[in-house]
Amino acid sequence: MPRFDDSDIGADLTQVHSPRDSRPSVVAPVAPQSLEGTTLPIPADPSHAGRRESEVVEIPATRSSISDASQYMHNLSLAPSMRDKRGSRNSFGTSLPIPRSPRPSRLSSIVGIDDRKAAVSREILASQVQDMAKEQVKAAKNMAFAFDIDGVLAHGNHAILEARESLKMLNGDNELGIKIPYILLTNGGGKTEEERCQQLSEILEVPISVNQFIQSHTPMQALSEYYETVLVVGGEGFKCRGVAQNYGFKHVYTPKDILAWDQEASPWRCFTEEERVHAHPVDFKRVKFDAILVFADSRDYATDFQLIIDLLLSENGYFGTKSKNLETNSIPIYFSQGDMVMPTQFKGPPRMTQGAFRIAIEAIYKSLTGNDLERVVYGKPELATYKYADEVLKSWMEEIHNENKLPQNVYMVGDNPASDIIGGNMYGWNTCLVRTGVFQGGPGENAPDSPANFGVFDNVLEAVKAVVRKELGKEFKFKWNEKINPVLHGGDGLSAVE
Repeated sequence: MPRFDDSDIGADLTQVHSPRDSRPSVVAPVAPQSLEGTTLPIPADPSHAGRRESEVVEIPATRSSISDASQYMHNLSLAPSMRDKRGSRNSFGTSLPIPRSPRPSRLSSIVGIDDRKAAVSREILASQVQDMAKEQVKAAKNMAFAFDIDGVLAHGNHAILEARESLKMLNGDNELGIKIPYILLTNGGGKTEEERCQQLSEILEVPISVNQFIQSHTPMQALSEYYETVLVVGGEGFKCRGVAQNYGFKHVYTPKDILAWDQEASPWRCFTEEERVHAHPVDFKRVKFDAILVFADSRDYATDFQLIIDLLLSENGYFGTKSKNLETNSIPIYFSQGDMVMPTQFKGPPRMTQGAFRIAIEAIYKSLTGNDLERVVYGKPELATYKYADEVLKSWMEEIHNENKLPQNVYMVGDNPASDIIGGNMYGWNTCLVRTGVFQGGPGENAPDSPANFGVFDNVLEAVKAVVRKELGKEFKFKWNEKINPVLHGGDGLSAVE
């Protein structure tokens, strides 16, 4: 696995005490425990079903209740928690490269304002109001939000209604008519930033700029400086190919390209004729892969497992070969995020996501080689993601307020304690946990292992209101009054709020 200097990520890592080349000790397999008297519940048990005779034979368990996979799992694959004082899922002291500055945007914002003249008039009125409330304006520019998306602002392709009101207020629908800075910081991915911002702008009914948006693999564009030929895994269709090409990777292939070359490469493949049309098959025995990049959730676990393991065990990244030395994986593998579960529109428990896929890869690799898989995980709660978020926040401040500085009071609003909250806590941000996603605690409950330090809220709007009232005063109003008279504002005349 390649090593990178701290200067490569533009980060000050003096607060990180893990030695760069240290190797963690491997967790020893847990010895089987006696489970005498312990049995699994049998659904057809006559004592529960009211039957006179049972048609099943109940065999007492004789093996450990610890999963067989535990002996294969990497010792840092478990979800981190504040209780363990561990925020990173990376194990080998490998630096995570990030761009030195935010990615250039081809579109400053996706959705424009229908009536530009009205907007200009409103900006003039707002500037006059702001001139008369300098202390509040200063406070508004010294605070910022970082929002997770899934489970906080939206569920899939449907907005959480309170999110629309929250973002409209932060975009200037407030008594000062001022834009309060915020960015979107998500472990989601699989599409270009432009496509995702277009989608979010339509869902949330507010303009979302590419310049205020970070998805899990956005910082991974820095890897294009190190690798030319990559296997990109995950996402819908071939969209992740476009993402990687947009980041500057020269030769980008997907598992579907390999299946188009030789579909027998995966015995349990899921491959359609339509996919064959869009695939880019070449003679993959002649292609030297430099790295594997898992950008998003796999849509074909069987094929992706097989091809990833093939390359990890290959000789110098050549498909179809096998390394003579399996002490370490043949080529590096990068995962864009480490979440185990994610909220969806499913009316039940959260669904598994990329972290579960990664742990399965680790277990397979260790079972075949006896060695830990060297891998790198981006996304929350990794330090590099927050360093990059700082740069994006400063750039966004310059765009909306012409001030290239980082607000002092940053609030992370998330639904996942194991990524949103622990990452924000360990980076020194204020953290707000909402109950609209992964976390489903009841009233008064906080996440026991990684508690939000600012509080727990029913939804994002309640969190935003609490933060704004703390920073700008309890009487701060969340609506702009189009009929405002700046001369009378603050006196006995019209207020800036309805």
